[in-house]
Amino acid sequence: MPRFARILIWISISLLGAAAVGVAAFQRNEPINALWLVIAGVCSFAVAYRFYSAWLMAKVLTIDARRAPAAVTCSDGKDFVPTPKWVVFGHHFAAIAGPGPLVGPVLAAQFGYLPGTLWILVGATLGGGVHDAVTLFASMRRNGKSLGQMLKEELNPFIGLVAMVSLLAIMTILLAVLGLVVVKALAESPWGLFTIAATIPLAFIMGLMLKSGKVSVTAASIFGVVGLCAAVVGGKYLSPAWTSALTLNSTDLAWAIMIYGFTASVLPVWMLLAPRDYLSTFMKIGTVAVLGVFIIILAPPLHMPAITPFIHGGGFVVPGPVFPFVFITIACGAISGFHSVIASGTTPKLLGREKDIRLVGYGAMVVEMLVALMAIIAACALQPGEYFAINSPIDPNNPAAVTEQIATINSYGPKYAITEAEMQQLAKDLGEPHMIGKVGGAPTFAVGMAKMFAKVIPGNTALSLWYHFAIMFEALFILTTLDAGTRVGRFILQDLLGQISPRLGHTHSWLGNILATGILVSAWGFFLYQGALDPSGIAKSLWPIFGISNQLLSVIAFCLGTVILIKMGKTRYCWVTVVPMLFLTAVTFSAGYLKIFSPNAAGFLPAIQQLEVKIAGGLQGPALAAAKTSLLNARIDIGITVTFLLMVSVIVLGTARECWLLLSKRKPIVLHESEYVLLEPET
Repeated sequence: MPRFARILIWISISLLGAAAVGVAAFQRNEPINALWLVIAGVCSFAVAYRFYSAWLMAKVLTIDARRAPAAVTCSDGKDFVPTPKWVVFGHHFAAIAGPGPLVGPVLAAQFGYLPGTLWILVGATLGGGVHDAVTLFASMRRNGKSLGQMLKEELNPFIGLVAMVSLLAIMTILLAVLGLVVVKALAESPWGLFTIAATIPLAFIMGLMLKSGKVSVTAASIFGVVGLCAAVVGGKYLSPAWTSALTLNSTDLAWAIMIYGFTASVLPVWMLLAPRDYLSTFMKIGTVAVLGVFIIILAPPLHMPAITPFIHGGGFVVPGPVFPFVFITIACGAISGFHSVIASGTTPKLLGREKDIRLVGYGAMVVEMLVALMAIIAACALQPGEYFAINSPIDPNNPAAVTEQIATINSYGPKYAITEAEMQQLAKDLGEPHMIGKVGGAPTFAVGMAKMFAKVIPGNTALSLWYHFAIMFEALFILTTLDAGTRVGRFILQDLLGQISPRLGHTHSWLGNILATGILVSAWGFFLYQGALDPSGIAKSLWPIFGISNQLLSVIAFCLGTVILIKMGKTRYCWVTVVPMLFLTAVTFSAGYLKIFSPNAAGFLPAIQQLEVKIAGGLQGPALAAAKTSLLNARIDIGITVTFLLMVSVIVLGTARECWLLLSKRKPIVLHESEYVLLEPET
């Protein structure tokens, strides 16, 4: 194609994307069509991948297609295995695209569709893609080392130790939030719980099939997918005895998830973890692709306003103002520190050529950006009153609380009008006991997704079937992330325990495995249980802390990237990591301050003061027990938030000092890359 024609095409794509963003930003009088968000996302994806990622690879990182990466130089047939790039892309995308790009954007829809959409587009292309690609590049050139190990070498051992402890603490909160999302979605939902419970024996059977070597992968896959579909349909026809047995409250479900997480981490990986990964990958990629097609076919209007009254704070879905809370609520859809764990974990041990960092590191992130936009659309296509009723942090079995909450939602104006009768009918259509108080984001996404699917593939029971399919789709890979995360966290903890006793550090030791898993599950299980006790816990405390800690982990990864670029002689390009690092530092520290001190952001200190007054006023019975639980949670949350901020402050200040020493030539530049090995040409 002639150069002039290519230039014209890319100018047209850029203008189309800008026009779509303009329509989404400035149209106010009537609902906009969801296709404008789709166009904005696709055009941003195309331009960013074609130009920004190419410049990043060629000028900033200077990718060397002839250099053998860690997967080749350390190949052992077990952990380091050169793997085709599209297989690695699938693995990496499945690992990073957990619940974050679905749940975070749904919760952020409280501010309207516009703030979340803008942050997803800008954050993923200029921040998240850079974060993932730079971390993957650094690890591939250092024999697949982890983020903490690289910080230890490139900065100093103390910073590396602080980073390792920070990583373990952040993963504890992450795993607790993952479990709580599942708890809030499946509490008092026998149909949904039956569907998820059925996936465990399915995974066991698939594991045995594949381990025996007598059943092909194709046959096992067909068995698993058919079994999943049968579980979704079968949940509708449970007997009264089964319905009663599977109607569990939040705390019972929390215990069940803790038992599952412990078991899945200790058992051999082929028995449960691997087949669940396999099933979840099928469901994740297939369902997301179908949802994208259905959004294009239906072109649903977005009923949620572009901006809601909650941008100034005081919301009950996400507490606090749009800045900084939209940035910590939408994590994986824009920038996610958890990605650095994957990009310096399994992925650099598999990718066989440096030139594929662009596809896997940057490309998977901008694909996840599109998934996050789908979640925004699914939430904002619902009626606003319906959205806020589903996400109300109240006990749905308390009639007085339900009536009061419905009145509160209606007080926001005609656009938010909803009645108890409408919510009861929605619950009946979905086959659920109730839909008010289904906090956590997952049920909201499932309702939006089910309504779209039911319009394309209708039927008398279509809405309820699609809703429970969507719940299964979300919970399946959330639990897979939870059990895989528990196993990764156990490895990190065993590294630390190995400093005390070498035996405890061996991953083949049953004593070390069980002890480390027990400690880790107890840690995240505590926060999970406390969140299950508090109806508003996920909105007011755990999800904001998760967002803060996740973005702080991104700050740590950008610190490493900045130091490495300086050592590579790329100081003039350091802005690609420094700008997002400074922005995220400002965002997370602002959010941390507000979460501790601000009443407008459901701050922990104001909450403690209010609870102490209520307790002193003579609360009795269940109300007193609930108040004491919330009081304990708030005090613990303050300690966690302050600890995270202090640890990352140490890392950021240590990085600033290191950069000053390097740039002022007070410290010699030593780049700890592995030995250069020439890659054999492809045959």
